[in-house]
Amino acid sequence: MERMETRKYGNHDERLSIVGFGGILVSQVEPGEAARLVAKAIDRGINYFDVAPTYGNAEERLGPALKPYRDKVFLACKTTERSAEGSERELHNSLRLLQTDHFDLYQLHSVTTEDDVKQIFGGGGALETFVKAREKGLVRYIGFSAHSEEAALALMERFEFDSVLFPLNWVTWNHGEFGPAVVEAAGKKGLAILALKTMAKRKWKEDEERQWSKTWYRPVETYEEALAAVRFTFSLPVTAGPTPGHEQLFDWMCDAAEEFRPLSPEEKEKIAKASMDFEPIFSRFESRWAPVASA
Repeated sequence: MERMETRKYGNHDERLSIVGFGGILVSQVEPGEAARLVAKAIDRGINYFDVAPTYGNAEERLGPALKPYRDKVFLACKTTERSAEGSERELHNSLRLLQTDHFDLYQLHSVTTEDDVKQIFGGGGALETFVKAREKGLVRYIGFSAHSEEAALALMERFEFDSVLFPLNWVTWNHGEFGPAVVEAAGKKGLAILALKTMAKRKWKEDEERQWSKTWYRPVETYEEALAAVRFTFSLPVTAGPTPGHEQLFDWMCDAAEEFRPLSPEEKEKIAKASMDFEPIFSRFESRWAPVASA
């Protein structure tokens, strides 16, 4: 049995390690440290790597570190550009920095508003770049990440994506009721579901000391919480989820994945009850779907 469980990527034959390497791990570190972290991930059985231009200098650090293993891994990247011109420019820059001739998965990043969706699908929109890049072999699969249910559902209705990357964790799901509609829709369409924020717990408080500089949310605080969080997310029909940006959280997520077992109904009920003590980082009751900007 492999040390790290792998799951099928949607309707495709690819199999991804359930824990993905969040590229932000190598942001703001020295090249040698980046190489060490990547080698450590490979040794733990991770074959799914996810990065984005918005993660500081992560692309610049990840490219050389990942190069020895490039033909053995599934590399995902993203763009926040909404125009064809901007996304094409960013795609080629990311390919250059990551020292690769293609991405296994290229994603529209952080789609949130109705205006985002309108721009992406409009004339001269980013989707034009994505489709052309797939035709040229620069990307194999097309996906998106979204931070609102409305945006995710709108995207899935308008194009046959291969995967959705969406916040799915124990507090947002149970307390915020955020995620079930997206999981259901993605399942019906056969999309691979990739989980963001598996290790998130709650929002930071204004006067709180922030131990974790690369997380904008308060992550789980103990390994026991990490194990519960990982078991919750991967008990859903999720293919994989990237790690947060700190090595201790990376280790916790990998360790928890190695002893993963699905939650029992009683455990699900216990986690749902515990989630009510925390303010979810996303909630269905606080819609982030903004109206189209007026011309």
